[in-house]
Amino acid sequence: MNPKRFFILIILVGLLLVGMWLPANAAPNTQQQVPSPTPGLDGRILYVVQPGDSCFVVAAKNSITVEQLRQLNSKLDENCTLVVGQELLVGIVSIAGTPTAGPSPTLAPPTITPTPLSGTTEVCVLLFDDINGNSLREETEPAVAGGAVSLTENNGEYSAALDTTIPADPTAFQGVCFSDIPEGSYNITMGIPDNYNPTTDLNYALNVKAGDIAIVPFGIQSKDVVADPGANDSGGSTTPLLGIIGVLLLLGGAGVGYYAWRSNKPESKLSGGMLKK
Repeated sequence: MNPKRFFILIILVGLLLVGMWLPANAAPNTQQQVPSPTPGLDGRILYVVQPGDSCFVVAAKNSITVEQLRQLNSKLDENCTLVVGQELLVGIVSIAGTPTAGPSPTLAPPTITPTPLSGTTEVCVLLFDDINGNSLREETEPAVAGGAVSLTENNGEYSAALDTTIPADPTAFQGVCFSDIPEGSYNITMGIPDNYNPTTDLNYALNVKAGDIAIVPFGIQSKDVVADPGANDSGGSTTPLLGIIGVLLLLGGAGVGYYAWRSNKPESKLSGGMLKK
């Protein structure tokens, strides 16, 4: 045998024996413990992407599946591409404080705070004694009881009726009121007591919006009040008619007087062309 080859072989065998004699050291554990992310104040658990991370690695670190990771982070593309420093949602803390992973976390129902009724209005109707008959409500003209007023929405969505009363203050303008009615277009009809005549229309069309307060007056006058002879339903045509009749009577009297004057005047008689005395 070649002395050089033999010498090399002896060295190799020696190294092998030394290696077998030395104690074997365990290789370092490549699976390092990953600290669990801390939930935020809103209960969400976020993970910051590290160099070398993939969707599989992130899911394994946070004990969820890749499918759950995708569902929690809908903006991930088809290839599940990650960028170092990117924040990923990996779970949501439940009420008991246990991280809940999944695509559809159950949220508590919202608390509904009662709010004041909106979208309604108020309509007040006043029936008043129109003493002077001018169709206008004045402070000295009191409210009248015994009337019947109805309020009807044009589409039939609301209908109600009330009786008119005399308020504590007879000169108050408010009258009786329909409260919390929906906005819309309405027709108001007033029925009056038997011993009164209307001085205003007894039907009124009204449009109201949410938050409005409408006051509608209706005037009536007692039948015992004597009407002004110079004013009536014909618009005052009686006075001109009487004037025409008076003129005709005067003309007739003048004609009769003229006829009487002509009858009493002496007549001249002619005979043979000569005047007899």
